[in-house]
Amino acid sequence: MSAAAGKGHGAITDVPGIQLGHSQRIGNGWLSGVSVVLPPPGTIGSVDVRGGGPGTHETDALDPTTMVSTVDAVVLTGGSAYGLAAAGGVQRWCEENGRGFRVPGGVVPIVPAAAIFDLGRGGNFSARPNADMGYEAALDAASTAERAVVERGNVGAGTGAAIGAGAFKGGLGTASVSLTGQNAHIVVGAVAVVNAAGIPWLPGTVPPTAGEGLNTTLVVVATNATLTVAEAKRTATAAHAGMARALNPVHTLADGDTIFALATCAEILVPHPDIPVAALIELQSAAAEAVRLAIDDGVRSANAVETPAGRLNPYPPEQALNSSI
Repeated sequence: MSAAAGKGHGAITDVPGIQLGHSQRIGNGWLSGVSVVLPPPGTIGSVDVRGGGPGTHETDALDPTTMVSTVDAVVLTGGSAYGLAAAGGVQRWCEENGRGFRVPGGVVPIVPAAAIFDLGRGGNFSARPNADMGYEAALDAASTAERAVVERGNVGAGTGAAIGAGAFKGGLGTASVSLTGQNAHIVVGAVAVVNAAGIPWLPGTVPPTAGEGLNTTLVVVATNATLTVAEAKRTATAAHAGMARALNPVHTLADGDTIFALATCAEILVPHPDIPVAALIELQSAAAEAVRLAIDDGVRSANAVETPAGRLNPYPPEQALNSSI
């Protein structure tokens, strides 16, 4: 049940300053975990929730009309709504490290979170992430720069993930895409926790009816471009196209499909001289492609698991051909 590791099509950590860490428990009734994206200070963020059954925390704070525009960390967790407690541990780590919105007497870390449904997949319904696991994942993320590879598959929030309404093993995947021409310095990365009702999209395929349980695909998209919160919101919206290209179906009542968008604002997106919005459209198209690649990576990187609750096999590789990448 070890996690796969490798370069693949890049990673969200290809965006300078973005760190990714994990904590997980496997065995003794456990099959769940937490993943944390740590951006550099001053990163702005937004979110677009499309699924009919989301489990989220602090997403209202990411609306372009709210007071605080920056994000200190994003938490992706197992454990359904119970697992959102992991965000408290990440807030504790952020406070200890001086990250947060400054108020009299200290800081208030802005830590949005979203959860997948993996309750009971390890055999014990009560074995779900808590604040301590969130803290561990934040610590792990802070050491990202020390690693030569990025973990994928059965790691972090992907530990208990499944696809096909619980019929096959899902996982965590990541990818990155660079823009072209005068914006070749702009990178867009994504990390995806693939716990979908659907399966990899292929022409003529019909989603399985086997399996049970609730579902969700969670994504964080990040870029080094300078964006406003409203532009980040629109980027999160556009990135959902990548989810729809990768999985069938998506955005169902049984999914909590959510995409966060982060912009570190380290680089300037050079506008096209004749069509100023063309560069932003290219960035949003790259975000959708990074999401598609990250979801594909999460499915391909998943390993079989067997627990008292049953066995989850990877999605058949001969069928996981939603692209020729």
